[in-house]
Amino acid sequence: MLHLLLTGLIYCSVQVAVFAQTGALKRNIEDLIASKDATVGVAIYGLESKDAIYINNNKHFPLQSVFKFHIALAVLSEVDRGRLTLNQKIRIKKSDLLPNTWSPIREKYPQGNVELPLTEVLKYTVAESDNNGCDILLRLIGGTQFVNNYLHKLGIKEVSIQANEAEMHQAWDVQFQNWTTPKSTVDLLKLFQERKILSAKSYDFLWQTMAETVSGKNRIKGQLPAGTVVAHKTGTSGTNDQGITAAINDIGLVTLPNGTHFAISVLVSNSKESTETNEKIIADITKLSWNYFTSGI
Repeated sequence: MLHLLLTGLIYCSVQVAVFAQTGALKRNIEDLIASKDATVGVAIYGLESKDAIYINNNKHFPLQSVFKFHIALAVLSEVDRGRLTLNQKIRIKKSDLLPNTWSPIREKYPQGNVELPLTEVLKYTVAESDNNGCDILLRLIGGTQFVNNYLHKLGIKEVSIQANEAEMHQAWDVQFQNWTTPKSTVDLLKLFQERKILSAKSYDFLWQTMAETVSGKNRIKGQLPAGTVVAHKTGTSGTNDQGITAAINDIGLVTLPNGTHFAISVLVSNSKESTETNEKIIADITKLSWNYFTSGI
């Protein structure tokens, strides 16, 4: 009986200590964002430690290009079901390559009329955030509603994907139809990292593609030690006539020096701050998280 009592006391003391540490991290983050003219959503989760922090999780944040991670998962789920193959050729017509949108595919193949393997379209879409590639993939699998239903079936309920890139470019308000909570993005990253969604081959492909993402060097990766492996996806909106930026986002999986990981989602919305400040918010929060998971401070 005494042994059980001591064991229980030790467990409770450990839990209290962990709560105190995560509480301190949460307060540090809240202090950091308090002075910013922006709404900041944060979710942090230790994949191995299970430590978790959520800030402003009751709000809906526009996804912007973060949803290309969600789309890639849906596409690769179709590969795993045998309905698509990674090496199948995707015909891209000139009419698919819309102007006035970010598109490395269009820059490389301005006339279109090319066939690219699915892997290449996915890499353009995820690692280089190609907007035309995104909509090509959506047409391949049946549109945004297919992705929305796929996510809800996975148990990721606090997310809505209703508009493609072309539609988001038509009017400012459309982007808000694609929203998430911070926790939902981290929950999805967790399912992905725990290999509960995709086959090993599809997981390896997408993880490597996200690790090769070229956008957002001043966001999650901004203050981390050189060489830190980060598999992530950014999202960026424009700024309207009132000086409001709808979204500066980054979500990802950070590999720690000891081989463990934490998932992080920082969604900066409705911001009157500069792009540099918005990105620094993400970098600062990530650095605080890194310090917590590496040294407990």
